[in-house]
Amino acid sequence: MQDFLEGFLDANKAVNGFVWGPVMLVVLVGTGVYLSVRTGFFQVRRFGFAMRNTIGRVLTRRSRQADSENISGFQAVSTALASTVGTGNVVGVATAISLGGPGAVFWMWISAFFGMMTKYGEIVLALKYREVNAEGRYVGGPMYYIANGLKQPWLAYLFAIFATLATFGIGNMTQANSIAGAVESSFGVDRLITGIVLVVLTAVVILGGIKSIARVTEKLVPFMAVFFIAMSIVLLVLNASELIPSLVLIVEAAFNPSSALGGAAGYTIANAIRMGIARGVFSNEAGLGSAPIAHAAANTREPVEQGLWGIFEVFVDTIVICTMTALVIVTTGVWRSEHEGPALTIAAFNHGLPGTAGGMALTVGLAMFAYSTILGWSYYGEKSLEFLFRRTSQVKTAIWIYRVVFVAAVLAGSVGSLKVVWDIADTLNGLMAIPNLIGVLLLSGVVIRETKSYLQRHAAGEIDD
Repeated sequence: MQDFLEGFLDANKAVNGFVWGPVMLVVLVGTGVYLSVRTGFFQVRRFGFAMRNTIGRVLTRRSRQADSENISGFQAVSTALASTVGTGNVVGVATAISLGGPGAVFWMWISAFFGMMTKYGEIVLALKYREVNAEGRYVGGPMYYIANGLKQPWLAYLFAIFATLATFGIGNMTQANSIAGAVESSFGVDRLITGIVLVVLTAVVILGGIKSIARVTEKLVPFMAVFFIAMSIVLLVLNASELIPSLVLIVEAAFNPSSALGGAAGYTIANAIRMGIARGVFSNEAGLGSAPIAHAAANTREPVEQGLWGIFEVFVDTIVICTMTALVIVTTGVWRSEHEGPALTIAAFNHGLPGTAGGMALTVGLAMFAYSTILGWSYYGEKSLEFLFRRTSQVKTAIWIYRVVFVAAVLAGSVGSLKVVWDIADTLNGLMAIPNLIGVLLLSGVVIRETKSYLQRHAAGEIDD
């Protein structure tokens, strides 16, 4: 048994090395580059247009609202951001800087710049090829555009299997473990108690389905984002004199680490690129195919209209929130310390604040990030499982069993040691990208046609601004 386990873990390590290795990272970013070129760098030319027709509509109360069965566009992006804005924005950024140096942040920005178009394309396709299920609700995502658009159902089933399994690890147990560990470290609360509280909070929300999840995330996501950004701004104001030098350091270290970092050992351009892109993709999930599942549920008629939220989503996740984390770490100088991962971020947020106030506040933010991730990924798993059972009479039973097991896994994650689970889930998360990117690239012509049609009709006044 021990030999089998070791063999399995070795195989998982090899697969993980591929799905998060140089080849796949080039494909992930390359997909965004390809869509950017084909659309004439839509994310630049139409950035203002995207902001006006996404967050601008919400702020001016012009956005389309939810109906009796489906959720609003803002609720859809809140659900997607709930799963996207998570531990990767805190721990992932720290890991990138620890292993790749400050220059990794620059390459994280590059991945986000092109990732905006990857996620835009995913969402456009998700709405173009979505279906209405037996309950009258929109369902969609990579499994649907691969099956309905690409006409490759076996590849769609493969994605759905990877996604369903990944939800228990990357979207559940590892997140619960992060919350329980952080709360225990900062406030001395037993992991079991935290786990029980999380089980109750999770069950109350996800047993109500997407409408319930969306109602919570549309309130939680803006609050947690503002909370984290405000906390970061306080730290940056306290270290304002280091802000410009830190930005200069990030850019210089991206191209010449040895010169910019004074000959610091271990930092290379290749490592900065690899860590920056990998952690950027891990954070904003552009190309993985997860977020389109939530966006497909939006009460929106126009695929491009919802696709614009993808640009907004990546911008907020990586360009804003990840940058805030990175600047706090670099301006405080703690990136030069021996701290790694979460400890590095906590040390940075404690810098300049009395006692451990910064670390405690970060724990609250991290808990909100991780909890929202649990909610978002529960929906991804449910819809992936629904796709697998959609041709059978057991679909409702399968979904309810999934919800119960998912809630139980929260408790297991809170009290367990999850290194193996994290490694396997990380691999499954990366495997999701392979069928998804095949679908996005081969259906890119559909994205281009939908974009041109929407812009022409918008310019002709056929679509409300």
